[in-house]
Amino acid sequence: MSKSRYKDWLLQAEEDLKWGKDTLNRNYFPQACFIAQQTAEKTLKALAFYKEYTNIKSHSIVKISKALDINDEILTAGKKLDQYYISTRYPDAMPEGIPSEYITKEQAEEAINLAELVLNKIKAMIK
Repeated sequence: MSKSRYKDWLLQAEEDLKWGKDTLNRNYFPQACFIAQQTAEKTLKALAFYKEYTNIKSHSIVKISKALDINDEILTAGKKLDQYYISTRYPDAMPEGIPSEYITKEQAEEAINLAELVLNKIKAMIK
């Protein structure tokens, strides 16, 4: 991918954050957590393309952060957000029941806040 595509990834991350906030406001907490993870992942991929990294294929915020040599609040946020990549979408990620029986409003609020933190920090790095 070319460097010019970083803007597309960043714009999509911004749109996803809006979607995540709307989802949170509608009380779909697992879904808000998942889209928060996606927001942060896409934001980091924007930075990777901006820096002209071509070999970032992971969905893990932690792994992408390490590949980009980021070791700060973004990495810490990734450790929380990566937990929502699968557990918020699949019933078999839980002992029984479905994710909405386990994921709380507080978790969703934190996830959205972490995604916004990642987005803002990366946007500051790119400008």
